[in-house]
This record gives sequence, structure tokens and C-alpha cells, in this order.
Amino acid sequence: MKNKFDFQPKLFTALRNYSKERFMTDLMAGIIVGIVALPLAIAFGIASGVSPEKGLITAIIGGFIVSLLGGCNVQIGGPTGAFIVIVYGIIQNFGIEGLAIATVIAGIILVLMGVLKLGTVIKFIPYPIVVGFTSGIAITIFTTQMKDLFGLTMDKVPADFISKWIAYFGAFDTVNPWAFVIGIISILIITLSPRLTKKIPGSLIAIVIMTIVVYIMRNHLGITGIETIGLLLTLPCQPRLRSRLIWKLSTYCFPPPLRSLSLGLSSLYYPLR
Repeated sequence: MKNKFDFQPKLFTALRNYSKERFMTDLMAGIIVGIVALPLAIAFGIASGVSPEKGLITAIIGGFIVSLLGGCNVQIGGPTGAFIVIVYGIIQNFGIEGLAIATVIAGIILVLMGVLKLGTVIKFIPYPIVVGFTSGIAITIFTTQMKDLFGLTMDKVPADFISKWIAYFGAFDTVNPWAFVIGIISILIITLSPRLTKKIPGSLIAIVIMTIVVYIMRNHLGITGIETIGLLLTLPCQPRLRSRLIWKLSTYCFPPPLRSLSLGLSSLYYPLR
């Protein structure tokens, strides 16, 4: 009888008849995917309310784990825009520690869904719901970028949609014209560059060109009002996973039985504070 929960990563079977030619094709594919994922990871990190290097670290670790344990030899793993809204909300309400706990909980749920083969349930979800959800996510992500696009000076951006726009209009007198011009030119480069070449991602072209432009503006023209990614980088730190925070997250996400389970498991390792 075949084991119902048989698990065998594709990597181990793909390496049995591996060749130099296949390695070269995989290497080129990896470089291309890495070039595309680099600016995306940075952008997703900033849009999620964390520093850029956290987006890079997440993309590297996530991509490695998917490649190591995935069930397909052409599968690509990385951050997705749909998570920006979820991650941003968790960070605003519970901080980095809450995000770490939510990630562990989400991983457990995903493993259980895989074991129970619940992925097939997606075929019962109506297509208009998927389109509506994706469109809503796009609008929300667009909204989160207004502060950086206009270079607004704000202490803290609210988490919910309506409050964001109210705060933006309240701080509109702090618009940085240089930041706005840099943002618009970057968008134009990303939009128009595929007409010239499709081999190099437009986002990478925009990053390289506008980085050089901003460097010249800051160091040779005396324009210092443009915020760079280097100013946002922070040293990595280990989050403190507290039982009360786990309880708070569980009351936010789970019904009572699962709340008790999550608190009981966490109290084995982290005493209440």
C-alpha cells in the first residue's frame, strides 16, 4: 500500500542524472530570477513596513527552502505582493515579534493543509472573488507607497486604508518635489524599458540608473532631501517571543479552542510576562 503522506523533494531525484549542461541552464535561470527578485524583495520589504534588508533576507531564505523541499524542479519561490497588506497590518498592530509568531502559525497551517490535501479547495472559489481580491490588494499596495512617492514627512502611517489617505492629505504640505520626480521617472523607466529590451527587467534598470542619478545629486549637486535605502538599513535583531503577544495574536486570528492550544504550547517555552 502506498504511503498516503509520502514526501520526497524533487531536488533529490533531479540530482541523480544531473549534467554539466543542465547545471549551466539552471545557473542562467537562477541569475535571471535573482535579478528580478532583488528589486522586488527590497520593494516588498519597504512596503510591508520593515527595512529593506529584511525583505532580502526573507526572499533568500524562502527561496532556498522552496528549492530544497519543493515538489517541482522548475518551481520558483519568493515574496508576493498580496502579503504586503497582511504583513503591514501585523507589524503595525503587533510589531516584529508578532510577525515572527504569525509566520510560525502560518507555516503550521500550511503544512496541515498540505497533509490534508486542501489545495484542491481553490477550484471551488469563484473567479470574480479572486479578481476582486487581487484588485483590492493592488489598490492597497498603491496606497502604502504614497508617502515615499511624494516624500511626505510623517512620524507614523496608519494601518487602515481610510486613515492612511486622511494622514496623507494632512501632511501634503511636506511634499518633497525631488523625491516625486525620482519616483515618476523610475515608473516611466519600468514601463517603457520593455520596448527596448526584455532580457533585463525594467525594475533593475530603474534601480541602477536612478541610484547613479541620486548619487550625483547628493554628492555633487548638494541635494540631500532624497531618502535612500542605505538610510533605512538596520542591524538584524532577535525578536522576543512573549506568551502574552502570542495570546493577543491568537485572539486576533483564531477561535477559542485554537487560542488555548497556541497559548498552552507557547507557555512551555516562554513564561508569561
